[in-house]
Amino acid sequence: MKMTLSEIAQAIGAVIPEQQATQYQETVVTSIAIDSRKAQANSLFAPLKDQRDGHDFVENAKAAGAVATFWQTGHPNQPSDIIVIEVDDVLTAMQCLAKYYLMKVNPKVVAITGSNGKTTTKDMTAAILATQHNVTKTIANFNNEIGVPLTILAMETNTEVLVVEMGMDRPGQLTFLSNLVEPDVAVITMIGEAHIEFFGTRDKIADAKMEITSGLKEDGLLIINGDEPLLTSRAADFGPRTFGLAHSNYLYPEKVELTKDHSEFQVNRWPDVTFTVPMLGEFNVMNAMAALLVGRHYHVHPEKMAQALAHFQPTENRTQWLKGDAGEMILSDVYNANPTATKEVLRSFVKVPTDGRHIIVLGDMLELGERAPELHADLASEINPQQIQEVYLYGDLIASLQERLAKVYPAAQLHYYPQGQQPELIAALKDNVHFGDTVLLKASNGMKLNQVLAALQ
Repeated sequence: MKMTLSEIAQAIGAVIPEQQATQYQETVVTSIAIDSRKAQANSLFAPLKDQRDGHDFVENAKAAGAVATFWQTGHPNQPSDIIVIEVDDVLTAMQCLAKYYLMKVNPKVVAITGSNGKTTTKDMTAAILATQHNVTKTIANFNNEIGVPLTILAMETNTEVLVVEMGMDRPGQLTFLSNLVEPDVAVITMIGEAHIEFFGTRDKIADAKMEITSGLKEDGLLIINGDEPLLTSRAADFGPRTFGLAHSNYLYPEKVELTKDHSEFQVNRWPDVTFTVPMLGEFNVMNAMAALLVGRHYHVHPEKMAQALAHFQPTENRTQWLKGDAGEMILSDVYNANPTATKEVLRSFVKVPTDGRHIIVLGDMLELGERAPELHADLASEINPQQIQEVYLYGDLIASLQERLAKVYPAAQLHYYPQGQQPELIAALKDNVHFGDTVLLKASNGMKLNQVLAALQ
């Protein structure tokens, strides 16, 4: 990003004070910050209102190097020692600026959503496209009304392809984001139960995911999981490219081999090329196939795509293998959880060879609404004492799973800790986990199992 304040003001329809016209023309902004602690030299500060009012931190941003700030019209205590761009709403101004800058740079846009796998698919897709294009991708999971504009405004001017992740937790959210970026390619990884509390049914989740097509260019490509009838029925008019396990899909895997450290497979379109991803699980093969279809659309050679997948760097805490302090192996998947994804991880985890025991630590899956007890209890179908020797459960919602598992697990192997007893959970794990054990940590991010992970390391 590199724009004068004059260009920024004109882009968002802000008034340039006559007495500051020269200052606006001469002041160049090279980045935008919404956190005053992350402001830097020549940055523009956008003081958003959330739990705290960003307007209270303008002086901090200025001290860190910010040369200007947005300011909501009518907000009291407007500063006089930094250039102020008055706007009706700071977030709207930032989104408007992002839209302008996206049109100015004019990259191809790949938008990715799904109930699970969108971050990993984003990382895989960016790695594949980066073999022959200048690529910018969503940082971490900046995938909402704030994160998507920040991703756009962080683009270098030579960006040729923008790979942007899009999340949603309510109807209309993806419509807005899709119209903001106007994707050339839209990808839907899968439909699960994530956010079912807000939508009620998987049908309504599918409707909301299809909103990603709202801004899809007229000649754009839609890529979907063809094994999901809720998607294929809704996407028929788009003539989608499909991936999945069924041989009716445009792209499907062959000769899949899964190990602890990687997943190896071939696909029907390029049977002579072996693809490897440094992550376990059939679900990551599915993510990779979605990325392969994007790469094919942009004419990346299959051999280059294979090299990119073999070395791509997944975002932290997505089915990531780590070593614990006692010498145990830990599979960390603590960023997000829904019933579909959790079952997939459990199926893959029990297939991993271990010199010790298979131990699972599961926390609550959030935003499941009235069906939460039932959906937690249903995880029992993937958990049995012959494959998983120790079970640790943490949270209030997951109590229903504890009740179900108590019918098949001895009390000494089934450990339950209500919300608030994380210190007790950590102490029990540190006392019980030994060298050679293999441990899975899986929960929604709000359960803070990352703290359990840190304690074990």
